[in-house]
Amino acid sequence: MVSHGLNEPVKEVNMYKKQMVFEKITCMFALISAAVLFIYSLGMMTDLYDSLYLTMTNPNDLSQTSVPGSIIYYDMQPFNKSLLHAAIALILIACLLFVTNNHVRRKYYLGNYVSSILYAVAAVGISIWSHIQIAGFKNQYLTTIDFDALKEFAELWSLKYNDSTFFLDLHYVPMILCIVSAAMVLYNLYWKKNMMDHEKAALAATGETA
Repeated sequence: MVSHGLNEPVKEVNMYKKQMVFEKITCMFALISAAVLFIYSLGMMTDLYDSLYLTMTNPNDLSQTSVPGSIIYYDMQPFNKSLLHAAIALILIACLLFVTNNHVRRKYYLGNYVSSILYAVAAVGISIWSHIQIAGFKNQYLTTIDFDALKEFAELWSLKYNDSTFFLDLHYVPMILCIVSAAMVLYNLYWKKNMMDHEKAALAATGETA
């Protein structure tokens, strides 16, 4: 029984160490996820640019095109710009986790709660918004592009014919990373709060204060 009692403080210390290691991993994963989203936003239009940009014979009049439906390249520009800005904002919010010392703090305060919840909401919100937008553009691409005309155009100008939606489908990678990172941040916050409540209760039982 005495041995069991002596092991309790050791278990507590090990639990705190595990939690603090997890919060460091969580903060780094959040920053990496935001960075991946930024990189994706830079390359999202690659396939569309390669296959459709040259088909627009007069950028000043988007109705003039060698391939019906190729206007999607221009339709996506505002969204692509917004996604890029959203990714930059998410990177800054992820940095806020480090500014408020979420990765090293034994006890969390108001700033830690705010930064954690802000990141989680932003990451999930951006992911859902992006998925809805990209799914809509993918449907537009598949239903409005005249792929026969696109193939003829590519053969005429010795270009590589590409009807792939790879870069549109690739959005699942950064979106899943962002959602997972948001879940990790919230779980870390829950775990930290439980640890703090447990410590407070233990100190109250001994008549001490945190």
